Amino acid sequence: MGAWAVFVVQTLGFISGLLQLYMYIVIIAAVMTWIEPNPYNPIVRFIYGITEPVFEWMREHLPIVFGGIDLSPIVVIFAIQIIQQVLLPTLRQALVGPAFA
Repeated sequence: MGAWAVFVVQTLGFISGLLQLYMYIVIIAAVMTWIEPNPYNPIVRFIYGITEPVFEWMREHLPIVFGGIDLSPIVVIFAIQIIQQVLLPTLRQALVGPAFA
């Protein structure tokens, strides 16, 4: 395997790992809305700080609040899954060829 192929595979693997970590953070943020933790806790502020901008963008561009239930975390998780299962493998195949996919 050439240096380019190794670089592409490692980079896309790293991106996939970051997306997986973000998906877990989105799940934690969704669960935290049910238990209403202390908003001054630094961990809670960090989780809300990295998820709320994405949730807000989803709420602005898609009608995903039905009957008072916010479905933006589900849409974000679905988008992460699409990126991981469709976009990244397609990108890997396009950049290094079918032999390394």
